Amino acid sequence: MSSKDIPAGAEGGTVVARNRKARHDFFIDSTLEAGIVLQGSEVKSLRLGKGTLSDAWAGDKAGELWLFNSHIPIYEAANRFNHEPKRARKLLVKAREMNKLLAAVQRNGATLVPLSVYFNAKGRAKIELGIAKGKRKYDKRQTQKERDWGRQKARVLRDRG
Repeated sequence: MSSKDIPAGAEGGTVVARNRKARHDFFIDSTLEAGIVLQGSEVKSLRLGKGTLSDAWAGDKAGELWLFNSHIPIYEAANRFNHEPKRARKLLVKAREMNKLLAAVQRNGATLVPLSVYFNAKGRAKIELGIAKGKRKYDKRQTQKERDWGRQKARVLRDRG
């Protein structure tokens, strides 16, 4: 894992879930770290390294920022005190940041995409959000061509070496 793959606040922490498909499907303009409100059984499930962000997105609900469609599996030992796996989870951001994010979504047609969930050095669960614009099919092909050319170039330079 390179240093650019680690979210800004995750130094000294552990990355639990990563949305690898997001960088393939979207152009990520900027990123932001946000707190996430979790129940006890959700935290324990995340500490075991479970959880997915593949179809998740963030948006406005009653003037607050929420995470929708993220899956955190139930924690078996929690028994009857378990959580609902796909429930909406509140995100904790400052009011100014939230207004900036929601304005970007409404004005530019951007999307708030969760990129990763991790525990920071203090042990708090955080989520990295990206302000993203969707890629079209030809954009994806162009990205793939650039990636392949970079690999070929590195291979040629290494062989001449």
